[in-house]
Amino acid sequence: HIQYVKWAGGMFTGNWGTTFFGGRPVFDVIVERIPATFLLMGSAMSIAIIVGMCTGVLGAFKRYSIFDYFATTGAMVALSFPTFWFGLMAIYIFSLKLGWFPSGGMFTLGGDEDALDLLRHLVLPTAVLALVLVAQWSRYTRSSFLEVIHQDYIRTARSKGIKGSKILFRHALPNAIAPLIALAGVQLPWLFSGALVAETIFGWPGMGRLFVDSLTMKEYPVLMGMVMFTAIAVIFGNLIADLINAVLDPRIALE
Repeated sequence: HIQYVKWAGGMFTGNWGTTFFGGRPVFDVIVERIPATFLLMGSAMSIAIIVGMCTGVLGAFKRYSIFDYFATTGAMVALSFPTFWFGLMAIYIFSLKLGWFPSGGMFTLGGDEDALDLLRHLVLPTAVLALVLVAQWSRYTRSSFLEVIHQDYIRTARSKGIKGSKILFRHALPNAIAPLIALAGVQLPWLFSGALVAETIFGWPGMGRLFVDSLTMKEYPVLMGMVMFTAIAVIFGNLIADLINAVLDPRIALE
């Protein structure tokens, strides 16, 4: 227990130990991987939130329409298949067969490492992650708005002849946003902890790839540091989501 107390105390002072191979500070090893993960996950989550919310809102307001059936079926298919399958198919089709995008890495070896090269390497992993995240956001948004748009105050607004866009942004959105903020709070730690499967398949040098490499090499100090880092990110993600909900919803009191 003395060893654990010393380790836990070091976590709060930035002394997370050193790696077995190379003797580097664990904190530095983890921090240097954050930008790559933040870029990948930030891109995927931005696309997912925009596309997923738009798809979910349209599906809710056009319930049982052809668009709703296609969107719901597509979301269920995307959620049914594992991420690694989408990743392998993307590499096979768009990299090996068509040659449009590189199969892995963050930059071309021996290349200029410019923004265009980074963008080409970013497309496939972002698309694969965004596909799954779009499905999640679409389903959550649709369910949340379906609960709201059938309430009495929405019917009253429609009977008064208020425009659909005004009903959406003034009445439906503020009451349907709480579950979506909770979903964002759960996914926020992904910005820093990374996507283990996708980063491994595409060789993306982020936190997820670091976790797999450390697990393979039995770098226990790095693994312990990453688990603690992810736990802190989860706590702060949920805290931020609760604070935003409290600000947007006057029924929730901050104490």
